[in-house]
Amino acid sequence: MAHRQQGVTVRSPLSWSARRRTWGPRSLRTAAVASVVAAVLIIVTGGVVRVTGSGLGCPEWPSCTGRSLAPTAEMGVHGAIEFGNRLLTGALCAVVGWLIIAARLQRDPSRSVLRGAWAQFWVVVLNAVVGGVTVWLRLSPYIVAAHFLAAALLLATATATWVRVQQLDHEVSAPVVLPRRAVTLSRLLLTGTAVLLVVGTAVTGSGPHAGDSSDVHRMPFDWAGVTVVHGVIAAGCLVVGGLLFAVLPGGSPARGRTGVFLAVFVAQGAVGVFQSLTSLPSVAVVLHLCGSALVWAGAVRVTLAVRQHGAAVPVADRPSPRPARPTAAADT
Repeated sequence: MAHRQQGVTVRSPLSWSARRRTWGPRSLRTAAVASVVAAVLIIVTGGVVRVTGSGLGCPEWPSCTGRSLAPTAEMGVHGAIEFGNRLLTGALCAVVGWLIIAARLQRDPSRSVLRGAWAQFWVVVLNAVVGGVTVWLRLSPYIVAAHFLAAALLLATATATWVRVQQLDHEVSAPVVLPRRAVTLSRLLLTGTAVLLVVGTAVTGSGPHAGDSSDVHRMPFDWAGVTVVHGVIAAGCLVVGGLLFAVLPGGSPARGRTGVFLAVFVAQGAVGVFQSLTSLPSVAVVLHLCGSALVWAGAVRVTLAVRQHGAAVPVADRPSPRPARPTAAADT
């Protein structure tokens, strides 16, 4: 981006590079996909840290100990797991930086993609700070929940940016005629899925996986009761998703994405029921976290698909009335 200062144009390093070299669309596509994959991985590895009790494997932040940036051999596997999770945050920063550069060095840079890439950068910074506060407060369940929700925000931003990059690759086809309730249902699905994630943090915060082997404070909720509420909300999201699938026209991109969402959602629900009935085995908990990331990204994609392919053509749910037939008096 160029800046004008007292009659002199001052260019940023990216704008200076863009005048001399451009990157192809393939690099942008790859970077966008990589940012989504990295956002999912940061959620999954956070789950691994939790179920292995490695949340305080590095008891300090940003260094691992007061004297060492990395864990020592005496800290064992827990220190290695927590430090590995921190290293993944660094890799995530590199991927987002790659995305920013690739977006800026396109022949015709997209402002929306650039905004999405920079938004990811700032969310990564936010998540890193929340992660540090989590360590300082000795795994407070409320801060741990905020840490997960910040990661979910990153995933939503990465998914939206990826969808926008896909739109650049394909010419926008003629909008598909959609009933108005499809837009309403898609927004309700996204909202319901967001609420499901928030309630899920309460289930986790009141459950047995505290994130460390020491005595860690838990949320003062009845785990069974919160789990039932979580299940009821999930059932509601499934119904809304089914209704949305039913009202979308066959062959539309939005219907295809909704079908994929429902398949992943059902599989995620099966894992959730299994872990609840089997005393929360660690592998099932990690799979459920991975499923929550895929469900959340799917809900974002469904909502954007409905808006992209159908919102431009507002169509009433009922057919328009037929024109009145001319009366006999009008014929004479």
